[in-house]
Amino acid sequence: MSPVDSRVTPRVDVMIPVYNEERALPVSVSTLSAFLREHVHVPYRILITDNASIDRTEEVGRRLCDEYPHVDYVRLPRKGRGGALKQVWLESPAEFVTYMDVDLSTNLSAFPKMLALLEDGADVVIGSRLRHDADTTRSFKREVLSRGYNVLVKAFFGTRFTDAQCGFKGMRREAVKRLVPHVEDRKWFFDTELLVLAEKSGHRIGEVPVDWIEDLDTRVQLLRTIWDDLVALVRLRGSLRAVLKRIDEGR
Repeated sequence: MSPVDSRVTPRVDVMIPVYNEERALPVSVSTLSAFLREHVHVPYRILITDNASIDRTEEVGRRLCDEYPHVDYVRLPRKGRGGALKQVWLESPAEFVTYMDVDLSTNLSAFPKMLALLEDGADVVIGSRLRHDADTTRSFKREVLSRGYNVLVKAFFGTRFTDAQCGFKGMRREAVKRLVPHVEDRKWFFDTELLVLAEKSGHRIGEVPVDWIEDLDTRVQLLRTIWDDLVALVRLRGSLRAVLKRIDEGR
């Protein structure tokens, strides 16, 4: 049990991006805090990353900082999970940066496995709902959309990773510094863009099969997100060669 205090740099940062999550946040932080206390044995920090919420999320987040010594809160002026991850991951002093969705749809038992892969040298680790040994509970529509989207990613880029958009990922700090500045998307496509850049630039991607249950109270607007992702796929395909060249040159 090694939560971080003000004198210790966390070895692991766990980001929870939130937008208008005043109800879910206290339960999620309590559950996550208890799990990390028992299962993570290096200094860690939970970072509530508020994407310009307009409800009481800020008040709740700051109160949780007072209740838990290993919880911090940061408020960002713009919406967008990708933009939030980009900013807080680049600013993090931790050796490993991770994130998970506030609904904790992914069973936390996968978290130590993700850390083990990072410690073993993986540059990026993703939770996968689409591996044969994963256990996923979700609607038929979401299942079809998820599998169809990942087929599209493979068709566009010839990638090998299995699940682009599971809200459960981690990175080594060196990979963050090298890759994340080149990710343009500020919304849901951030994950896909990051993984394509990682694989195509020769970074090692590890996968953890996860137990995952769909959140029926999700804030994701499916039709708008699908359209945005299709536009972003075309944009990334057109710019990929130039971006990879900049990554290779360290610019």
